[in-house]
Amino acid sequence: MSDEHSELTPPSQEPSSNNAPEVKHWYTIQVASGCEKKVKQNLEQRLQTLDVADRILQIEIPQTPTVKLRKDGSRLTGEEKVFPGYVLVRMILDDETWQVVKNTPNVINFVGAEQKRRYGRGRGHVKPMPLNPSEVERIFRASKEQEPVIKIDMAAGDKIKVLSGPFKDFDGEVIEVSPERSKLKALLSIFGRDTPVELEFNQVHKEN
Repeated sequence: MSDEHSELTPPSQEPSSNNAPEVKHWYTIQVASGCEKKVKQNLEQRLQTLDVADRILQIEIPQTPTVKLRKDGSRLTGEEKVFPGYVLVRMILDDETWQVVKNTPNVINFVGAEQKRRYGRGRGHVKPMPLNPSEVERIFRASKEQEPVIKIDMAAGDKIKVLSGPFKDFDGEVIEVSPERSKLKALLSIFGRDTPVELEFNQVHKEN
């Protein structure tokens, strides 16, 4: 991907045919970390205010379903971004739409090919490159068809304390996590020996 500090140059400065038809393509926009939704909302407002809704047609943040397991055993459904830090925009790229996207708060850059300067030193500029239609189709199909990712704030190496059951108040270290079974395996010191024990997620507390 292009360096985020490279300069952006309007499409009109790139060689093109004046008779070329207006083609709608998907482009990838690099945005500030954690600002994907803000960029989407701001851009949706700007394209109406600046009267380019006929050329900036669709703004998407590909996401996949997730299931977060809580300590009490309940499940919280949600979504996780497929490409954190990036937003996809379907648009007709011209000077005006390029400026609308470029000047949207928290937008860093179009993703594209860096063009070297013809003279002097310093970085060149970025020529926005459209995504291949088959690549776009694959991204959205995968987002819709993927099974929910089960997540828990526990990983191998974490220190835990057992809250209930026969090993209550024992300290241990997680060696394996099985989100699909809502269980983990931990090493507990029993009779002076490290012994692997399987526990329910809601039986343990993660130590800081």
